[in-house]
Amino acid sequence: MKISLVIPMYNESSIVKDALETYSTYMEKTFDDWELIFVDDGSKDGCGDVIREASENDPRIRLEGYEVNRGKGFAVRTGVLASKGDLVIFTDCDNAYGEETIGRAVEQLKSSGADMLIGSRNLTKDGYKQYTFMRRVASKTYIKVICLVAGFKLSDSQCGFKGFKGEVGRKLFSYSEVERFAFDLEIILLAQKAGYTITEMPVKIINHRESKVSLARDAVKVLSDLRKMKKRIKKLDIRK
Repeated sequence: MKISLVIPMYNESSIVKDALETYSTYMEKTFDDWELIFVDDGSKDGCGDVIREASENDPRIRLEGYEVNRGKGFAVRTGVLASKGDLVIFTDCDNAYGEETIGRAVEQLKSSGADMLIGSRNLTKDGYKQYTFMRRVASKTYIKVICLVAGFKLSDSQCGFKGFKGEVGRKLFSYSEVERFAFDLEIILLAQKAGYTITEMPVKIINHRESKVSLARDAVKVLSDLRKMKKRIKKLDIRK
């Protein structure tokens, strides 16, 4: 079974070497067949050069990318559509949830038979351990409002760690259009529309850095995007 790991990155020169070493070492010791796909989302700091050099020595390490910044959603879509794995997982360059989460996700996807897996910081008490109290409250409130508007019964739709059966992930992202932060919601809506099964897995923040998302600034736009998504997806003919 081939495992694909997709890592979107934008101006990550300060951490990309550590990310490359951490993820490639983990994949090598954990899986027999794997690929590590970094997607350069129009970075200006040369972080893609580190991956390009590594890929010359190991074909399992790949660089995808483009010159103009398009957003995390576009980067993840690019990586997933370029993947070849039987299972495909995406997470962040800063390894926020710890690399061992990858192995747990693979095992849960295999044992549950689910089509899609969503990491959740709300399934255990220590999921938000490294967040400040106010950040934790804001994040939880934001997620609840989104779930209410979207009609989800998921505990953490916005977690940056998700996995799929390979063919399912590639199919869902082939229908996606959202380029920035609301892409998670679009993929879940598409999965529900198609009738795919979704499982949740507890994760916790291991490496915390300040989010590039402003909950106060971005919430209104995300909710507006969500309404547009629901209208568009309702008209789609997407099935298993």
